[in-house]
Amino acid sequence: MEKILIVEDNKTLAKLIAKKIEEKLKFKVDIAYNLNEAKLFLKAYKYFLSLLDLNLPDAPNGEVVDYALSKKQHVLVLSGNIDKDVRKRMMQKDIIDYVTKGDMHDINYILQTIERLCKNKEHKVLVANESMMARKKMKDELENLFFNVITVAHGEEAMGILQTESNISLVITDYQMPVMDGLQLTKEIRKIYKKNELSIIALSSNENDEINAMFLKHGVNDYIKKPYSKEEFVCRINNTIEALENLNLVNNHNNRDVLTGLYNKKYFKEHMEDYMNQIVDSSEKYALAIINIDNFKNINDSYGYEAGDQSIVELSEILRSLTNYHDLVARFMAEEFCIVLKNVNRYSALDILERLKETVSQNFFQTPTNQTINFTISIGAVIGSEDDLEETISQADMMLYKAKQNGKNQVVLE
Repeated sequence: MEKILIVEDNKTLAKLIAKKIEEKLKFKVDIAYNLNEAKLFLKAYKYFLSLLDLNLPDAPNGEVVDYALSKKQHVLVLSGNIDKDVRKRMMQKDIIDYVTKGDMHDINYILQTIERLCKNKEHKVLVANESMMARKKMKDELENLFFNVITVAHGEEAMGILQTESNISLVITDYQMPVMDGLQLTKEIRKIYKKNELSIIALSSNENDEINAMFLKHGVNDYIKKPYSKEEFVCRINNTIEALENLNLVNNHNNRDVLTGLYNKKYFKEHMEDYMNQIVDSSEKYALAIINIDNFKNINDSYGYEAGDQSIVELSEILRSLTNYHDLVARFMAEEFCIVLKNVNRYSALDILERLKETVSQNFFQTPTNQTINFTISIGAVIGSEDDLEETISQADMMLYKAKQNGKNQVVLE
């Protein structure tokens, strides 16, 4: 379990914050009441985050902050000091935020900040900026917020990264860049990714409102005028990521199967229409396969519906693990699934499908009543191109019927 360090001489407040963190966020919390105790903790343990009071009995002028930063700690400052100069001086250091100690609202803000930092670890950010100094500054600030960060010097490099990295959540692009500027990059990204799939923040100068308007028209989620403060930068980044997460939450509710987390049939058809339009002018082929659990009724009758659900989840995990990130895996109904293997030929598709069949047949799982279950699958598949989707699905269904008729536990690829 990860740990958080609180350094605070007000014992009542320190214990209250620690209790809230342990209850709501499941971190283990250590408390130090002065700098010397903090040094002992920081020497002995590694912390996810350090919450530091500025005014301690043996460190009245924020010395604990400099010490923690020297130990490469992620620091959130807690202070009852509302002096603007003190706040400004602290924000110039490599801290995450400066939080005043007032009431429960401030404690809730601390909890929300920690929760946000935890979620940031799941996101990858791509920074495109011509200036090496600007790239490094943003990289340091973003990594301090626990983001995974990739930096490039211009838009063409950014597009190259987007083609190889599938899980980028946010692109931060400057306007002025060689080879491909930020506006061109935005246009190219929006040809591939919708706003609910990947967010874009543009950086532009204060003087050019026309450029800012063009960025918005072509699909950025937000823009930041230079020069900007660290607090504004952090707030806009966090707001953009939270908006993306909320959109994904809504979309997942509409597009995902509740039991397995795979895409549902509705999303499958929408995605395939877009995909088939994309490959209409190319020679790219894909394999569409309908997969069905053999003798599924017997599993339900012999072991109960909970075991039936378990077998569906087991199969969904195998399908997910043995397909590529750009492939499409969906649950159509009950024990029936559909996968699309993109950019394959007949031989590579057959190899993947045979591996899927073999992996399932060798997989065993335990029911809640400690019974061991094993099952097989039948697969019907066709090689498609830009043909009619419904016709392609119907052909795959016919191949599945042949697999069942021929004895099950086999692949029939037309």
